[in-house]
Order: sequence, then structure tokens, then C-alpha cells
Amino acid sequence: MALQRIIIDTDIGSDIDDAMALALAVRSPEIQLEGVTTVYGDVDLRAKMAKKMLQLGNRDDVRVYAGINNPLLNNREIWMAGHEGIGLLTDEDVIEYDDRHAVDFIIETVMNNPGEITLVTIGPLTNIAASIIREPRVADHVKEIIMMGGVTRFGEMGPELRLVEHNIVCDPEAASVVFRSGAPIVMVGLDVTLKVIITEEERRRLHETGDPMNMALSRMMKKWFEYNNEQHTYMHDPLTVALVLDRSLVKTKKMNVQVEYDHRLRTGQTLATISEYGNVDVCIDVEEDRFIELLLNHLVTEKQV
Repeated sequence: MALQRIIIDTDIGSDIDDAMALALAVRSPEIQLEGVTTVYGDVDLRAKMAKKMLQLGNRDDVRVYAGINNPLLNNREIWMAGHEGIGLLTDEDVIEYDDRHAVDFIIETVMNNPGEITLVTIGPLTNIAASIIREPRVADHVKEIIMMGGVTRFGEMGPELRLVEHNIVCDPEAASVVFRSGAPIVMVGLDVTLKVIITEEERRRLHETGDPMNMALSRMMKKWFEYNNEQHTYMHDPLTVALVLDRSLVKTKKMNVQVEYDHRLRTGQTLATISEYGNVDVCIDVEEDRFIELLLNHLVTEKQV
């Protein structure tokens, strides 16, 4: 089977799930990771964290490119949690990454490989929107965009879900550009990601492998649990990567999606309408147990599973 060629665009840092998503891609022989791009906030710090994760996974060959710090229109404050990195980098680390801009890399890679590159976006959509604005044909040449973002409240958890989601509200103008581009999109929103949960049990299993990358994930997860005073967390971004491997993990409906926003901070609601002609496959349900099994089977050796 042909390898799935992907670029991961990430705001790796405050939460644990970006690092877990990158680890899943690294440990998936089915995936050819063309590069990693960072977005939103301190993209230099995020690029160093991504590179450190790749080094821990013995994939120093994968290049990392820093992207755009600010929202697309530079009209919103940047929301930073204040604990970026959660223990991944140390004072002794000297991390270098490619000095090329992420947007240049995305455009060139997609345009030179029409129909072959999947963009897996697990952060605000600023880099992707800027790529489409600079080269509108990116929307036609990309294989698809698998996006962690948004919420429709169409799934079984509907009334319990909040109205907006972090990656969209950080840069709703960029999200609007991407949804309106006509590119084929898979929207992996809170409708499904809040159903995929890992706990202290999975953290312990990662730690017991003795693998450097897994142990780093375990340490970060422990700090994240302590920060939130909880013993579980949601695998928003790893589920997004997992759909490159197995689309049958989710149930989708074809929809049109637009982003409703105004000048206020933290606005950006994804409004979805069902349409057989829509360009967005919206995830409305997930087989959560089968996803967790896939995640652990890729991160933990067969002997330890």
C-alpha cells in the first residue's frame, strides 16, 4: 500500500495532545511525514519542541519549519496558556530547525505533488489560510485537509458541548478562508474528540516501555494531569492523525461549514449545514475504544500491548 504523505501543522506546547499526535505519525509506518510546521504564538519555541520530539523518535531527518506567530489579520490577542512545553525542553537542549518559512514549504510541497499531500492541521489555521491566499491553487492541489477544529453539536453529545472550539477562535478569519477555499476537508471537531480519552493507565503503559519518546510523553502527561488536577485528558489531535490511518474510525456527514465571528475575542462559531454537495466531511461519531487501541498499538511495542 502506498504511503500516506502528510504535513503536520501544529501549535505543539501547552496541551499534551499535539505531542501525542506527532508521536503517532512518527510511529506509523503507513505515513510518510514530509515535514512539520508550527503556528500561533511562540512558533520558535514550538518548532524546537517539535524537533525535540522528532529526535526522541529517531526521526531527526524530518524537517521542521516555523510559521506565523500572529492571527491572520493581527487583530486579536494571542492566547497562551503560560506553561508551553510542559517539561519537554531542558536548559541543556540546543535545538536547531530549518530556517525556511512554513508557508513557503507548504505551498511548494503541495504544488509540486498535486493530489498527494494531506495537510493535517492541529492548531489555528493561519499558516494554511496564508498559503491559500498566496497560492489559491493549493486548495485544488492538496489531497485533503484533515482538520482538528470546530464543533457542530450534531453528534450524540450535542447539547453538552460548548459553542466554540479553541483552534477556530484563535484565528476565525483564517478558518473562514480555509473553509471557503473549496479544498476537500475532514473536520474533526469536539463532537468526536471529547469522546476519546486517555487516563493514568495509558500514561503508565507508555512509561513502562522505557522508550525515550514514550517516556517524554509520560512525563508531559503527568505534568498536564497535575496542572489540571485531573487523571485524564482528551486526544483531540491524535484522533486527527489516526484518520490518515483508518477513516472507518469515524462516521461523517457531508456538510457546508461557515465561520461566524465578530471583533470580540474568543468568537468563531462553526455553523454547519448538511449538503451532499458540501466540501467538508464532518465527523459526528467515533469508535473511541478502537481508536485508543490503534493509538497504543502504534506507540507501545507489541510485547507490551
